[in-house]
Amino acid sequence: MNRHALIFWLTLALGAYGIVNMVWNGGAGVLLSLLVPALVFTVIFLLYKFSPGRGGRAPKIKPSARTMAKTANARQQQTSSKRKTYPFHVIEGSKGKNEEEQPKYH
Repeated sequence: MNRHALIFWLTLALGAYGIVNMVWNGGAGVLLSLLVPALVFTVIFLLYKFSPGRGGRAPKIKPSARTMAKTANARQQQTSSKRKTYPFHVIEGSKGKNEEEQPKYH
């Protein structure tokens, strides 16, 4: 079992034991004192579950004709060129090349 899971379940079990022990020994006054944290927990849980930001969908915006033309042009350029062109190239060094040291097969 994962160490964090063991700590979580042990803490949960000890908390439940403490609540049951308080209710058993304290009576109805303890139940009222536990009502406030339970309500706060419920409100936080409901806000997390049904948050206003996540619930609604963003409106779909139709792109303009100018934007569509740009994307179509970019796609056409990508499909027409089979090889990428890079803005850099290899510069030959000042040392002379020796053909004998070059391997025949790479």
